Amino acid sequence: MIQCKRAYETASAEDGVRVLVDRLWPRNCRKDALAIAEWLPEVGPSHELRKAFKAGTVSFEQFKVAYRKELAGRPEHWWKLVDVARGGTLTLVYAAKSTVENNAVVLAQWLEDEVEKRAQGSSPVCYLSEFPEL
Repeated sequence: MIQCKRAYETASAEDGVRVLVDRLWPRNCRKDALAIAEWLPEVGPSHELRKAFKAGTVSFEQFKVAYRKELAGRPEHWWKLVDVARGGTLTLVYAAKSTVENNAVVLAQWLEDEVEKRAQGSSPVCYLSEFPEL
């Protein structure tokens, strides 16, 4: 199971393995207070995409498409999270104010899709169908 939780919420035993998936460390959060197993800044959206979304120059839908494209190009950054999710509960920790429009939500769906693909025993994934404009 994959879930998302704000960095400012209290960690709980039900969180399983907690991984911070933001490129920047959350403001006013001490490392010990987050109770994370790992911080993977590379799995977060690029600085350019993050800034454009925060500034409102790209919509959440545009952000999702662009971020998924970045994830497809960098599987080495998120691949181990699929194994963690297959083994138990994975909590993606993020700092954004919105609980529905943030990078962790997009990443969680991406990872859920990957877990499902692996469960089917399929061959290596081709992401070309994800991006019809190519």
